[in-house]
Amino acid sequence: MQLTPFCLMLSCLRVSPDRSQFFRYDSISLSCEHQLNSTGWKVKRKTTVGGVRSCSSGWGSASSRSTCIIGNTYPSDSGVYWCESEDGERSNSVNITITDRTVILESPVLPVSEGAAVILRCKAETNSPDHMFNYYKDGRSISSNSTGEMIIHSVLKSDEGLYKCSITGGGESIGSWLAVDGSLPPSSSAPSASSSNSDHRLMCHLVVGTPYLLSTILLGLIYKDRKRAARTVTESRGSNSVVMEIVV
Repeated sequence: MQLTPFCLMLSCLRVSPDRSQFFRYDSISLSCEHQLNSTGWKVKRKTTVGGVRSCSSGWGSASSRSTCIIGNTYPSDSGVYWCESEDGERSNSVNITITDRTVILESPVLPVSEGAAVILRCKAETNSPDHMFNYYKDGRSISSNSTGEMIIHSVLKSDEGLYKCSITGGGESIGSWLAVDGSLPPSSSAPSASSSNSDHRLMCHLVVGTPYLLSTILLGLIYKDRKRAARTVTESRGSNSVVMEIVV
């Protein structure tokens, strides 16, 4: 299962589809998310031409106050995008590229958590059943297949790097950075101090209390055996007395 990439900041720009490379005429949705309140946040961008502009000010259309849609993308839409509040706070930034190349690499825009499954897709503008897909990390060939997907089943911090792909006879994508967060998820973290202390106290109780418990059980068994023996002797003596009286 591929896990959803997460934001490392209180406010976050999410891109849908989740990738940084797009073909010309693709559609992109950009949304501002805030852990407390997304109201008042706007999508902004900085391009090589036009400077910094908010959504709907010459580019994109706002489907809501915090979401912007770019319907038919052009290379001129390439640039750095982020969310900004009315107070000037900024979210993470995302570098989006609209390319005229015939091949793109689909990889997560946001960092992924260590241990997650990550799928990298090499996508051609024109599909062909005879395509062979090649994958590269930091300029080194790492995989080839005919499926168009490369799966990292449990991503590690060492998997972080610049990835790109090519299609035999079909061109090559630009590079995309795969970011991996190395912190362990809560379920895999070390036991808490309170948990460790509880376990320690339980062990102490077992070690100290066990001899007393065994002694109590042993004394109880001894007392029970003595009582049973005394009763047997008493019954035997009574029986002998009755026999003697009859004989006399």
